[in-house]
Amino acid sequence: MKYYTQFLLNSLLLTGFWLLFLPLHAQSEFDKLTFSPLFNGKNLDGWVNVNTAEDTWKVKKGVLISTGKPIGVMRTDRQYENFILEIEWKHMEAGGNSGVFVWSEGTPFENDPLTKAIEVQMLELEWASQHNQTDAYVHGELFPTMGMKAIPDNPRGTRSKSLEKRCRGKGQWNKYVVVCVDGTVKLSVNGKFVNGLRESERKKGYICLEAEGSEIHFRNIRILELPGGITTPEQVAPVVN
Repeated sequence: MKYYTQFLLNSLLLTGFWLLFLPLHAQSEFDKLTFSPLFNGKNLDGWVNVNTAEDTWKVKKGVLISTGKPIGVMRTDRQYENFILEIEWKHMEAGGNSGVFVWSEGTPFENDPLTKAIEVQMLELEWASQHNQTDAYVHGELFPTMGMKAIPDNPRGTRSKSLEKRCRGKGQWNKYVVVCVDGTVKLSVNGKFVNGLRESERKKGYICLEAEGSEIHFRNIRILELPGGITTPEQVAPVVN
């Protein structure tokens, strides 16, 4: 727990929090925080299939497997505000496409199968050459979707590109650590923070996993919830019943 306490303090400092000025009793509250599994390795308890097929998602030997078809999302059964999310993933096909959405509305956006949120991109390394695009796409991009507003740390249009290429190709596990605090998102790819964005329009919402055409595996999905902030009703995604 000592490691995670220090990790938490360092992560919050990245988002601009001046923890050195917190009273000692406030810092001690962080010692009580612990990670909880978002995926139990056995079934899909805690998740809601929003708009994909019944067989799009399955669990096998502790791994959550998505066929990627049809395109759509699966969401958490409740919303989250400030948190640290850990998730491991690997694509099984060259050029595979997927992602995790944070502060999501948890419903499809108008005539689109995906959702309004901040997306943490998960692309297989061959996607760029297959689509005649720069490989900046495939190394942990962050960007707002469906008209969501946010300011990229490392701009490429409305997207924020990673400062270092750290993702691994098909069949290899990648680990993301996503720190989401008060409208700021920071992303660690395989052990190093390399990307971020800030001033997100939404600061509380659902977490979604994306199916976008190709098989992808997930494991070790867990979350550490942090104290809430000053969040207006307009900054909270609509609650889905």
